[in-house]
Amino acid sequence: MTVPWNAYWRLMRFDKPIGILLLLWPTWWALLLAGNGTPSLKNALIFTAGVVLMRAAGCVMNDIADRDFDPHVERTRCRPLASGELQLRQALGLFCSLMLLAFLLVLLTNALTVKLAVAGAVLASTYPFFKRFTHIPQVVLGIAFGWGIPMAFAAETGSVTTIAWWFLIINTVWSVIYDTLYAMVDREDDMAVGIKSTAILFGRYDVIIIGMLMLLMAVMLILAGTWLALGWPWYAGISVAVLLWVRQLFMVRGRDRDACFRAFLNNNWVGFALFLGLVGHFALAGAYGTA
Repeated sequence: MTVPWNAYWRLMRFDKPIGILLLLWPTWWALLLAGNGTPSLKNALIFTAGVVLMRAAGCVMNDIADRDFDPHVERTRCRPLASGELQLRQALGLFCSLMLLAFLLVLLTNALTVKLAVAGAVLASTYPFFKRFTHIPQVVLGIAFGWGIPMAFAAETGSVTTIAWWFLIINTVWSVIYDTLYAMVDREDDMAVGIKSTAILFGRYDVIIIGMLMLLMAVMLILAGTWLALGWPWYAGISVAVLLWVRQLFMVRGRDRDACFRAFLNNNWVGFALFLGLVGHFALAGAYGTA
């Protein structure tokens, strides 16, 4: 029997790396902050690999949860489970394997990080089901996608400080922003099959509310910079992020599906800009001996 490697690859969404990047940026923010600009190489490697594995596991579980809905949605009907390329038992086996590998990685850290990883595993396993009974699954997604933030602080410092939870909230707001843009692509299909989302909840006020969330996140990022006494590169990164958001709002004003998807993808550059802002801050701080 031929092993359907390509189908497994697509089930884990390795052909669409945007999700990996959207998880990596906040995790790398946290590693930089917790490590005062120089996180340990060991933790950097563990968390980078962990993000790849957990994102893949989340995608597999998402398709397991949506296997009866995906065939009726234009964008998802060709996914491996929806099209019948893979069977449920194969997807479950892959999910368990990915979760086991991620857990083995986290065992290389400390006890607190392992405890947090258990909560993270629960989030990764359950968040795809929230779209069945709540219009705000994007909030749960944001917590699941950002759970690497408190874990990174725990691994680097042995504790989870208030600023770690603050950045988890920031990431949750960001996830609602970009995943609402993503959900706007499928809004009509989701309404037809009974799947809930913030895009449906916000309705005709979607662009306005997304803009308000972008403003909220910008304010929270500025407050974080003040709290941590971050330098001008951080604020430069925020400025670039704001410009990108303005462009996204302009793109989606007509709510065209392709435009909404492009705006969603553009959030990768938001995460990158903020990452560079932190790198720039710590580089300058180290150069002037103020780190």
